[in-house]
Amino acid sequence: MPLRLLVAPQEFKGSLTATGVAAAIGEGARRATAAVSIDSIPLSDGGPGFLDALVDAIGGERRRVRVRDPLGRSVDAEFAIIDGGDRAVVESAEAAGLKRLTAGELDALHAGTAGVGDLIRAALDAGVRRLLIGVGGSATNDGGAGMAQALGARLLDSDGNEVAAGGRDLARVASIDSRGLDPRLRDLEVVVASDVRNLLLGSGGASAVFGPQKGADAAAVAELDAALAHFATVVRRDLGVDVAIIPGAGAAGGLAAGLIAFLGAEIRSGLTMVADAVHLDARIAAADLVLTGEGRLDGQTGYGKTVAGIASRAAEAGVPVVALCGGLAPGWRALLDHGLTAAISVIPAPMSLEEAQREAFANVATVAEQVVRLFIAGHRQR
Repeated sequence: MPLRLLVAPQEFKGSLTATGVAAAIGEGARRATAAVSIDSIPLSDGGPGFLDALVDAIGGERRRVRVRDPLGRSVDAEFAIIDGGDRAVVESAEAAGLKRLTAGELDALHAGTAGVGDLIRAALDAGVRRLLIGVGGSATNDGGAGMAQALGARLLDSDGNEVAAGGRDLARVASIDSRGLDPRLRDLEVVVASDVRNLLLGSGGASAVFGPQKGADAAAVAELDAALAHFATVVRRDLGVDVAIIPGAGAAGGLAAGLIAFLGAEIRSGLTMVADAVHLDARIAAADLVLTGEGRLDGQTGYGKTVAGIASRAAEAGVPVVALCGGLAPGWRALLDHGLTAAISVIPAPMSLEEAQREAFANVATVAEQVVRLFIAGHRQR
């Protein structure tokens, strides 16, 4: 009987899409044995790949529009219309994602989410009544301010002048005028897809946890956290929403907080949405082994990212699950308490980041092959 292998990874940031990771794992598994049946499900918890995962699972019409990237440059981005035109799927990383910037362009102090507002406006123009927006993989830390401005809100300084986009300038916001928000937003139901439960502020907040991967050093993290705290105070006073106390509001540099405050959004599990669409639990139960993974396993992974969700579901089904990753960083071992059987880095030897990214497909395939060989050997010895 062939090995029934479920391949369910998310993206390796800067290296491979979730689809690319799945293809590499599949190639390695087939090197290990011809007697393997592979069920491949590229996944996302709301970040890059979210649009693809949902549209591939349930169908929809993709549309391409011009939007602003995190630095305000004009780029092409996609969203999708599903449910017969009633609902749109937006992946915020299409506009404001890390994938839009090179390593030398990362600028957490000034990057903004105006392009996300551009995508939402395009969805409104399409006539949808419901919006599902995935918010992972962002290069921004502006609390969703740029998104709100793109949709008509005015953020004013003490002299009544519009405040520029970017996380640093949130410290200058003295008042919020929401009267100019697109009136169509009043009838739009907005759901934020995210498995990040971080608060907006503090040591577990948007700036401290996610700011460093967006180019923020210790001083910038402190400045951004203070600016977000000030912005949250103005939002509470002028909009009546205390985003500082809402679990998950820290997702995507506080974009989730902005969507809650300005659009009345509700946060739901992105992985659960995708998992339900692809019937993930049934496919786990039908497998002998699950291989998942992401670019790096660390303390953030346990905040509800794909690997943690897959591990807990596989544990409930009694199926072993192994995570392949680019690196194992402090905090990853907590995943072993959430059902993960093992985690293995795919890096075979000391190498530069550029080399690791360039060789990612080959390295993932090699390690996947070895994992499958070990699994088969273990079963033969029973």
